Amino acid sequence: MTTYGTIPTSSAQGQPTNLEYVTRAKERIKADICTCRPWKLMFNLQSFGLPAGFADAIVRVRTNTGFFRMNYAIIVLLILFLSLLWHPISLIVFVVMMAVWLFLYFLRDEPLVVFGRTIDDRVVLIVLAVLTVVFLILTRATVNILVALLIGAVLVVLHAAMGKTDDLPLDEEATGLMTGVGPAGSAGSTSS
Repeated sequence: MTTYGTIPTSSAQGQPTNLEYVTRAKERIKADICTCRPWKLMFNLQSFGLPAGFADAIVRVRTNTGFFRMNYAIIVLLILFLSLLWHPISLIVFVVMMAVWLFLYFLRDEPLVVFGRTIDDRVVLIVLAVLTVVFLILTRATVNILVALLIGAVLVVLHAAMGKTDDLPLDEEATGLMTGVGPAGSAGSTSS
């Protein structure tokens, strides 16, 4: 049987080809980057003000971290990356571990199977987090890493506490992140 003129969509064994894997990875990364909020909205000077009290600050932090979570993650990762510039071995380990995270956690469509056993996503998350911390500590840049994470956390909490939430165009996904209730149909949603 000839198949002239047809474009194969996957390999004969039912396994996705490298091109399909790269295409799916690019689509997932693009979808995740689309959740990044506009930087103009994040740094709008009119949207900053002191909270009325501690309870108001907590509400602002919860709302803003839910709304700007991707922006905050980018800021913390950038600060961590910059802190490792003077430690090339740590920087290499960081980049390699980011690639491992991408392939084993963020870009997977099917569950991870090791020795015929399906591994839960939470186990993958915990193992990758522990390995990342251990490998970075082994590079002897512990102080740089801890200081960078502390600076990132302080900046995020300060911005989140000072940012007014009145003008934010909140959606179900942003408000549900910190409360544990996600949009309908997602894994984090609760049924009514």
